[in-house]
Amino acid sequence: MKLSTLPIMHIAYLLIGSNLGDKASYLKNASSYIQQQCGQIVKQSSYYETAPWGFTDQPGFLNQALIVQTQLDPAELMQQLLAIETFMGRTRTIKMGPRIIDLDILQIDQIVLDTPLLQLPHPAMHQRKFALIPMVEIAPELLHPVIQKTMTELLQECTDQGDVQKKMI
Repeated sequence: MKLSTLPIMHIAYLLIGSNLGDKASYLKNASSYIQQQCGQIVKQSSYYETAPWGFTDQPGFLNQALIVQTQLDPAELMQQLLAIETFMGRTRTIKMGPRIIDLDILQIDQIVLDTPLLQLPHPAMHQRKFALIPMVEIAPELLHPVIQKTMTELLQECTDQGDVQKKMI
């Protein structure tokens, strides 16, 4: 008798964003590429207009959070997201600077990881309203694997004063 092995499925929480050109089209295209190359998008937040964070002398962002069911391991998923960014024309010139597309992994399952390629959960997620607000919309009870608080609790405690507004598109 031969046992079949089922692929391991992960639940990945992504934040996608753009602050150049037709932001909504870039997010829609990125979602399509993610669906084709990374796994099934099972839930997505509304779009949010957000103030830039870190390097503030740039246009505001349009952001969206996604829940993706994927067979890719964390490193494979990160590599695929970087490839999508490159394919879409992202160039990295200024750290935290303007970009056509930005694809970040906020969390995968309850995995804690610290490698040169990827840190899980995202090390600054709990400090950024532009990440927490869309995450609360799609996964309010998701537990941060290090801080051991839900997305809702993290948002309630977040001191970030950046402007985040739901945008109807």
